Amino acid sequence: MSTLRKQRFYTLKEYYQLVKESDERYEYWNGEIFLMGGASPEHVFITDNIFSSLTRQLEGRNCRAISNDIRLKVPTAPPFRYADLTVACGELIFENIEGLRALVNPILLIEVLSSSTERFDRQQKFEFYKSIESFQEYLLVAQQQASIVQYIKQADGSWQGNEFIGLDSQMYLPSINCHLLLREVYKDVLGDLCL
Repeated sequence: MSTLRKQRFYTLKEYYQLVKESDERYEYWNGEIFLMGGASPEHVFITDNIFSSLTRQLEGRNCRAISNDIRLKVPTAPPFRYADLTVACGELIFENIEGLRALVNPILLIEVLSSSTERFDRQQKFEFYKSIESFQEYLLVAQQQASIVQYIKQADGSWQGNEFIGLDSQMYLPSINCHLLLREVYKDVLGDLCL
């Protein structure tokens, strides 16, 4: 994630215009615009592996895995954000924000961590995501080792964290009734050289 011309304050109107005119993904925060791009090959492979696994498992069900290009309406971080992967179930509900459609009802959000975004994804972005009413599960996926941190929303509104480490680990995703095998998640990334 890199900042676009940091020394200048952007209005939301300027941001909307930039998004409409560009094929790039940008996020807006407090007058700054961040380019959400330039992922490493490992980041792309991990994202693709998870997307493929979830798409297979969700086939024939009323849920859909969605790539990183979908805008997400995040009430405490307007106007919208992007996750690396999103899963929504039932009818996909969109809100029109200045002519740009943003998904309102994601259930599962996944971020593949990179050195430039890890701290933000683990802390502030997670707090922002919690303001999405339908949001039930969050995965933070490491790139350099087979490690996934999972947060599951509890009935009382708190979040329970679990960590899965090693290529032989398997995790259950209760929000969508699916499993992820870390060996599949890290296929073509870590091989047998990992934990």
